[in-house]
Amino acid sequence: MRTAVLLARTSLVASALASFYALPAYAQDAEAVSEDDGAIIVTARRREESLVDVPIAITALSGDQLAAKGAADITSLAETVPNVTLEASRATNSTLSAFIRGVGQQDPVSGFEQGVGIYLDDVYLNRPQAAVLDIYDVQRIEVLRGPQGTLYGRNTVGGAVKYVTKRIDDVAHLSARGTFGSYDQADGVISASTPVGDGTLRFGGSLARLSRGGFGKNLTTGLDNYNKDIWAGRGTIEVHADDFFARISADYTRDKSLPRGGHRLIPAQQSGTPVLADVYDTQGAANFPKQDIKAWGTSLFMEGKLNDWLTARSITSYRKDDSATPIDFDALPTVDLDVPGYYKNRQFSQEVQFLISAGKLNGLIGAYYLNASALTQFESRLYTTSPGFAAFTNADIGTDTLAGFADFTYDLTDQLSLSVGGRYTWDQRNGYILRQNYINGGSPVFGSAGIKFLAAQTDFRGKSTFKKFTPKASLSFKPAPGHQVYASYSQGFKGGGFDPRGVGINALDLNNDGVKSQDEIAKFLSFRPEKVDSYEVGYKADLFDRRVYLALAGFYMDYTDVQIPGSVACNAGGVATFCGVVSNAGKARMQGFEAETRAKLIQSDTGTLTLTGSVGYIDAKYTKYITNIGNVPTDVAAFRKVQNTPAWSGAVGLDYAMDLMGGTLTASGGMSFKGKTYQFEVPNPYLDQKAYQLYDASLVYRAEGGRWSLGVFGKNLTNKKYKTSGYTFMAANATTGALTTLSNGTLVPALGKEGVLTAFYGNPRQVYVTASLNF
Repeated sequence: MRTAVLLARTSLVASALASFYALPAYAQDAEAVSEDDGAIIVTARRREESLVDVPIAITALSGDQLAAKGAADITSLAETVPNVTLEASRATNSTLSAFIRGVGQQDPVSGFEQGVGIYLDDVYLNRPQAAVLDIYDVQRIEVLRGPQGTLYGRNTVGGAVKYVTKRIDDVAHLSARGTFGSYDQADGVISASTPVGDGTLRFGGSLARLSRGGFGKNLTTGLDNYNKDIWAGRGTIEVHADDFFARISADYTRDKSLPRGGHRLIPAQQSGTPVLADVYDTQGAANFPKQDIKAWGTSLFMEGKLNDWLTARSITSYRKDDSATPIDFDALPTVDLDVPGYYKNRQFSQEVQFLISAGKLNGLIGAYYLNASALTQFESRLYTTSPGFAAFTNADIGTDTLAGFADFTYDLTDQLSLSVGGRYTWDQRNGYILRQNYINGGSPVFGSAGIKFLAAQTDFRGKSTFKKFTPKASLSFKPAPGHQVYASYSQGFKGGGFDPRGVGINALDLNNDGVKSQDEIAKFLSFRPEKVDSYEVGYKADLFDRRVYLALAGFYMDYTDVQIPGSVACNAGGVATFCGVVSNAGKARMQGFEAETRAKLIQSDTGTLTLTGSVGYIDAKYTKYITNIGNVPTDVAAFRKVQNTPAWSGAVGLDYAMDLMGGTLTASGGMSFKGKTYQFEVPNPYLDQKAYQLYDASLVYRAEGGRWSLGVFGKNLTNKKYKTSGYTFMAANATTGALTTLSNGTLVPALGKEGVLTAFYGNPRQVYVTASLNF
């Protein structure tokens, strides 16, 4: 089906559709492009350019490659794109944690900004909830590495991931696809599109049902663990006219997958409950509120050519998502540390661009506005502590952002080009944070009849405004057609804000007047923007009549005012509880390289053998990391690691395609690898994941013209168990982070009675069959 459909389990796309994972389609697939000569066309600089001509480290993955390899969702891309981590956030099915080149954010609570931008057709997803996307029939996905602040704005300090959907064709289409596999996987997708009259007006739509049983069981509630239960739909209306294009799209997603429970890594410290044998099993009893994610949105894209050298573009979008989720930190039947939560996000955005193409000068100027609100309500329940204690938090964070930007390239000669750009951003954060303790139960927000205990620990209203100019520049040299050498500088920043888990009564009385004012509380709860300055050199080439694509990049990044959000056991007004700790604690330095290639090793009448490979290396380290130890600022950089950033990552794969019975049979096999990964800044021998490899294979037959296809796919064939995230609330040395142990070697809980040290794992081995029909 050629319809422009990207359905997703997200606040921006209504369908989380097929299980697809592919080795990167760097420059191989002419269907990922639109040029007559077969060059890959991307829009990394918000205008169409050949992949080889863009002076940015970028991986482009075609929709056809994703479908042919059987990708699961957005997190699968990180298995093959170098120096990238994409994973479902702790204890969630659909909230995204994203890191590129050591920069990102894994805390989904309102008030914290993302470090990697996620986009659908140039619409920015402001929040990570419902952003673990399943992919269907996209034209391509672009993964941009390094700061993209000039063209993509705040919160792209690590990079950006762009989904580019296909436009509706000028002939009618109908397609259906079904997938059946292990763990009772049963997915169904139906899509249709048609032109009306002369084809100026075109309609398209899709409906998807995605389901799978759990990889494990919750032994307390009897529910499946790690299951999938999604309905999704999307509708599109397009206008195709001379020098004008418009698209109105709307989508809706309902994700009723069951709560995802963690696996305890240590026995319960009080009850002695042993560690379970199956890492996908759990014992947490938390099941309120019932897990439920609803996401919908609409967008209007318009583009018109005003004259031979000027094109105007407008992108308008409104998004809304609501999530209810229970998190059982301790993963035990008792309420030792359980956290029910609600997430309610809204956003409206408007962007205007003017694209200029005037001979040697090409570029664009534009303006962007975002108005967003993010309400997070959660309750930290420690009912095993008499008389049953709970800390309720209401964090309502508003954002208003206005930016103007420009980016131009001038061809100094036929071979030498200079690009310069900049963006000025005005960014305002409004916050209302309430934290109230309860005993004998919790807050009425979560249906409890607890009693308020003492005064509110935080009752804060405030606002902060941040202004920032982010420049970029690059110099490109083309020694021959299809070759480019470039050097670039770019800057990105992530917005500041207020710590939604901070405890206002712990603020310092700075003027010693005996009263903690709103200004003093604001200073205690707030954190500044962080900034990245990136320097990059690279080489790209299409070699041997495009039989070989090669991309090399080396980078150096200065990362300053690094925001370090976290949650720790603390004392607030004499009460042992759960507190947020956020500060601009650090400076970091990242340096490394990336290499990507695709080579047709054999191309003959009998078949084509293609090698695809990528490798990334990053030396990421903190050069400064200040934390308060006994109220004394202490630099602990020597004992801290950059989280979710393995030193080595990459993949290698072989595809062999041959003609058979009028169609094409493709056999594929691949291996991806990641080095040791630290889950947090403080190393933890229980949670940190050692280096590992994953092996996949597939066999797909596609009939002539793509009228039907049948494929069998195997994922994680060796059934490797690997950790992707986790929780820890165990006592540790404040300087080194070493876990505290008693004389008998037993660990010491920092919060609750049983100790919290739980992990979440990547998908086990899966085998499934997918069939498709296209009319």
